[in-house]
Parts: sequence; C-alpha cells; structure tokens
Amino acid sequence: MAQTQAQAQTPPGVRRVLAFAAHPDDIDFGAAGTVAGWTAAGVEVTYCIMTAGDAGGFEPGDRDSVSQVRSREQQAAAELTGVRDIHFLGERDGFLAVTPEVVEKVVALIREVRPDVVLSMHPERNWDRIQASHPDHLACGEIVTRAVYPAAENPFAFPRLEEQGLEAYKVPWLWFYGAPRERENHAVDVTGAVDTKLAAIRVHASQHPDITRMETAVRSMLQDNARRFGLPGGASAEVFHAVGVNTDQTIAGF
Repeated sequence: MAQTQAQAQTPPGVRRVLAFAAHPDDIDFGAAGTVAGWTAAGVEVTYCIMTAGDAGGFEPGDRDSVSQVRSREQQAAAELTGVRDIHFLGERDGFLAVTPEVVEKVVALIREVRPDVVLSMHPERNWDRIQASHPDHLACGEIVTRAVYPAAENPFAFPRLEEQGLEAYKVPWLWFYGAPRERENHAVDVTGAVDTKLAAIRVHASQHPDITRMETAVRSMLQDNARRFGLPGGASAEVFHAVGVNTDQTIAGF
C-alpha cells in the first residue's frame, strides 16, 4: 500500500491473526488499536508473548513475582481488545535468542492457528528511536520471520511437528510493528480505538513511572502517523511494514 494511503477496515478475507511480542505490553503499544478493530469485526486474534518479562518494572523488591504480575497485566489488557487466547513461551527477558528451539515453538503455533496475518515486532533496528529496538524485539522479529518463511510452510522442517499432526502451512501476510520509518508502508486508522488502546497500555501499570507523559506521547505518535499517511486532521493511525508472503502477487517456492 502506498504511503499516502491508509486503511480503516479489516482486510478482506482475514479471519485469524496470530500476534507475537517479546514482552507483555509490546503488542498494546504497537497494535492494540488495530487488534481491537479486528476483533470487533469478528476476527480471531491469538497472542504469543515470548519472554516472561522478568527484567521489567522499576522496583528492586520481589523480583520473583514480576513475571506473574506482568502475565496478569497482559491477560487483562488483552481482554480489553477482545483477545482471550494468549500463549506465554517464558523465555528469559533480555536474553531472547534466535535458536532452533524457539523457532520450532513458533512454527508449531503458526501451524496450529493457521493465521491469515502474522503480526510481529520488526527484526531491523530503528536508529531514529532506538528504544523501539530492544534486543528482544529484534530477536522476536527474526524468530518470527524465520518461522513464517520457510519453516512453517516446509513439510521437511521440524519433521516431528508433522508427526504430531501440525501440517505445513503457508502464511499469506506478515505485518511488522515497530518498524524503522523507511520500512512503514501501511497504516490503519484507529481513531475510534485510541481510548481502548490507551486503556490496554494503562493496564501494564508495573511498567509506567509516568502514565500522563506516556499517554501524551502515544497520542502524539498516533496523530503523527495519521498525518504522514494522509488521514484527515485529528485522526490517529497505527503503522506497519506489511509483507506479502503467499499472495496473488508472490511466487511460491523456496
């Protein structure tokens, strides 16, 4: 999609979406408005959070409980956007690595859900806003990219998954959030879902030392996205790097 255009409705034919994130709260910052629009239109959305979020927060006290707190926060935030199916891989926060073992877990979930769109963090570093490029974010993007192509659609990759009945599956679309600006090629008008998005972000209270400043920054970013993609004044948008993997315009094969 050209960078002067934006989309307000659910893409045609999308019935299932599988969304990946490195940490609890990543999806809510990156795509909660879009997810809320999808679920409102009847799309089934599944979340997969790769790390336990155990290095997050600001309190030095009971670190053993951080993962449980953040899991509960993510579950509550997901309910606000209409998502009830969440998978937690439990990898160590700050040490997410691109390994065959983690890729296999992601391939298994893709083959189980068989989504029309896989949503993920971006594998490329954003030098304009390096905070968007936490090493776990980059690892999440690379793991998901490797899982989507070629592993998920290659019946000879991870043969034990085939033995378990998880047959090869070709993902039509891979959408990245948190992309470097030069990669963004698709915007979704989330003007009507901004309050829902902010409510979902607020649920992650353990991660917000200054909620007012956070909300101001998020509103400004969404409005800037809308301006860059030519939406009317006052609109808000979430932006993505949308990649066609198996569409009418792509060539099948390895």
